[in-house]
Amino acid sequence: MSEMPTYKKKDFTSDQDVRWCPGCGDYAILASVQLAMTKIGKKKEDIVFVSGIGCSSRFPYYMDTYGLHTIHGRAPAVASGVKVQNPDLSVWLITGDGDGLSIGGNHTIHLVRRNLDINVILFNNEIYGLTKGQYSPTTRVGMKTKSTPYGSIDRPFHPASLVIGANSTFFARTIDTDPKHMQEVFLKASQHKGTSFVEVLQNCVIFNDKTHDPVTNRATRPDNSINLEHGKPMIFGKENNKGIVFDGFTPKIVTIGENGITEKDLAVHNENEPSGVWSYMLSTMSYPDMPVPLGVLRCVDAAVYESAVHEQIDNAKSKFGEGSMEKLLHSGDTWTIK
Repeated sequence: MSEMPTYKKKDFTSDQDVRWCPGCGDYAILASVQLAMTKIGKKKEDIVFVSGIGCSSRFPYYMDTYGLHTIHGRAPAVASGVKVQNPDLSVWLITGDGDGLSIGGNHTIHLVRRNLDINVILFNNEIYGLTKGQYSPTTRVGMKTKSTPYGSIDRPFHPASLVIGANSTFFARTIDTDPKHMQEVFLKASQHKGTSFVEVLQNCVIFNDKTHDPVTNRATRPDNSINLEHGKPMIFGKENNKGIVFDGFTPKIVTIGENGITEKDLAVHNENEPSGVWSYMLSTMSYPDMPVPLGVLRCVDAAVYESAVHEQIDNAKSKFGEGSMEKLLHSGDTWTIK
């Protein structure tokens, strides 16, 4: 077995010109992924990036690894085939809120429920960027876009609620203005055995600028987001004096030191809670009513799909032998057309 190389960011940087708009959040995500790849413990030739269509889906061109730029919404199907065929590969699926939740929504749901060992990174800018500013499944109600000139009337998806509702074994959220946090989350995703799904709140400077600003801006982030840490109380705020308690299934904001509230009264994050109820409750927290949870919302163990597939194949071989494609094609009812 050959020794694992020591990589630097430049080792994962391709020779292709990066063609995103100046100021796009995708640049920060790309750099963070390239740095994370130096730490996941995989050789370059054992890493594959798969994408669909959209600004985010140019990603494989910019990674000096194997990559597949596929078709709109169908990247989960292609990535599933890659993983099942070669389970030893580290497979990364790059998608956007349009590609992954609109035309590819059904594929995304079934990838999550099957629990293949694939890492999904969804860039959520709440708009279609590549096709010039139409509304997407995550666009907020009332927003005027090229395809909703009088304001969107669709209720948007919350990716966290959708994915956790599909019985995800790993869901995390991060932001494009915090490279360190992105790298930490991507590394945790790579270590999870099963489908890891990471939502990145990403800015589209052209068609939906500052849509996540209250959460991603350094000045306002402390009061509008909460960094989740397993086993620790849910504290946030510029002064670290705000916290979260639950009234039944409803999260509420409290202030430490008021009305006798102490840290012991706060909810304690448990990313390993098995039923999914806890992580789903967290997924309902959104700005402006609640701080947006960042970090790992859910991380549990479950059977991995490709392992079960190969176990079935091995069992069939042990019972029936290797088999023959020639015999299979000529078995059963056949006929000759003259």
